[in-house]
Amino acid sequence: MTDHPPTKIEEALSLQFGIENVTLHYGLTQDELFYAAIENDKGRVSPGGDSNQQKAFPTALGIDGPLVYYSDPDCTGRPVKDTFAVARPEVEDTVWWKDGFERFDPKAFDDLLERVVSYLNNKQGSLYVTDVFCGWDTEFAEPYRFVGEYATHAYFCNIMFPKAVRDDSDRPETGWTILNVPSFIADPERDQTKSNRAVIMDIVNRVALVVGPADYCGVNKKTMFTVMNYVLPSKGQLSMHCSANVGTDDDSAILFGLSGTGKTTLSADPDRLLIGDDEHVWTDLGVSNFEDGCYAKLIDLDKEAEPVIAAALSMKGTLIENVPPRAGKPLEQTNPQELDLFDGSRTENTRFAYPLTCNPGVATGAAGPHPKTIVLLTADAFGVLPPVSILSSDEVMYHFVTGFTSKLAGTEVGVTKPEATFSACFGGPFMSQKPSVYAELLAKRMSEHDTRCILLNTGWTGGPHGVGSRMSLKHTRTLLNAALSGVFDETTLVTQPILNLRMPTSCEGVPDEILNPRETWDDPSEYDEQASKLREMFRENYKKKNFADLGIAAVM
Repeated sequence: MTDHPPTKIEEALSLQFGIENVTLHYGLTQDELFYAAIENDKGRVSPGGDSNQQKAFPTALGIDGPLVYYSDPDCTGRPVKDTFAVARPEVEDTVWWKDGFERFDPKAFDDLLERVVSYLNNKQGSLYVTDVFCGWDTEFAEPYRFVGEYATHAYFCNIMFPKAVRDDSDRPETGWTILNVPSFIADPERDQTKSNRAVIMDIVNRVALVVGPADYCGVNKKTMFTVMNYVLPSKGQLSMHCSANVGTDDDSAILFGLSGTGKTTLSADPDRLLIGDDEHVWTDLGVSNFEDGCYAKLIDLDKEAEPVIAAALSMKGTLIENVPPRAGKPLEQTNPQELDLFDGSRTENTRFAYPLTCNPGVATGAAGPHPKTIVLLTADAFGVLPPVSILSSDEVMYHFVTGFTSKLAGTEVGVTKPEATFSACFGGPFMSQKPSVYAELLAKRMSEHDTRCILLNTGWTGGPHGVGSRMSLKHTRTLLNAALSGVFDETTLVTQPILNLRMPTSCEGVPDEILNPRETWDDPSEYDEQASKLREMFRENYKKKNFADLGIAAVM
């Protein structure tokens, strides 16, 4: 393994943190990181295991295939309850404090950071460093430096984030650094954490600290997304949890949606170029991706329905996370296509990181012009929302800050019937400023560019989950394509009186009767009762979140 000259990086990290007695592996190639991860990444993999277990493995394809990585068994997803921001006076009034993004005392953070650096210097171990950017837009891309104990995490960051977007000579002044130290076990009494791990963002000093068993790869992605959701709105630019694509007529579209609503599936269209599938910014120039990769869920993957992901599983430079090995067969002898993607014994949140270029059609520079259409996706398991609704400007703001979808029975312990889920701006946990900030920016952009908006329901029709059936993907795509082409701009609309949503009465290629959900139920009175219940859930959420105080009109 050959490291690049480390002199400048040693000086930078010594000046920034006081890191001095460690071996720095800076700017390694993906091949070098692949081998380093297999040889050096150690930690807990199995429940009850020690902290010296191998974390990363090759498959039978070796360097020409994916790296397989296992996070701590207690951290197979984002450690929501252990995520904080440093409550310095400069950001105290602007951060959206909430469960999953709570205040961390500034002095306690400064002491903890000093303690972690002292630990690293005394340990005299190794740190892997890679420099990337968060964002493709040359004006608003933020320099991002990953510094951490695991080569796998550096490898992941190189997959997920753009490189060499622009000159980075301003990195010392404007760049962000994540210091990721899984071997440092936090002490709640000493460190003022909630457990033995923590993810803490110091927005003022442009630093994020990750300590303890918080080694799920997605932490290194979502932490920077949360950062961008603070930085960009402060500059008047709209950061978004959405997918985006662009058609042949330069007609960009943005699709907001929570997990399970079809955000990734619907943005993958053979007739449109993909801008990205998860995190974007809408600036004065248009829409652009934050990322250079995709981080897809693998559990229960249908390879025929998702051929791009299926093919990428065997590709060089990719990363499979937390998919269990086949019984009795070492990973080193396993072809990645042989892995059981239906095995959720380790976690239901198995993941796969792969370069954006694995997709067959990607927009140049992962960017597109100002969107002509915005789509708010929901998967209504109560079976009462129309398959498509045309939204006014007030309705857009209401449904955007509401961020509704449904949890289904069986998806979580204790969930025995459909439950309403409300996540502001369709990404509440990652929205570090108040919802009204994003809503006002969205309204401003839509007004400036005369952007239309629809609410697209990919959930149930003919009754609730367990009685009715899931919306046909074919019909959903037909409705989406009609909206993108402007069919609903001049069409006849009727209003659903309980939910106060305007629906088209016809759309070529879709049966008229499914456009009005009440007509799909065997007993219309049962529909009215269920729709009234959902309306009350919306109203309770509106009141609970104090949306009226934020200037959001009560449209339902």
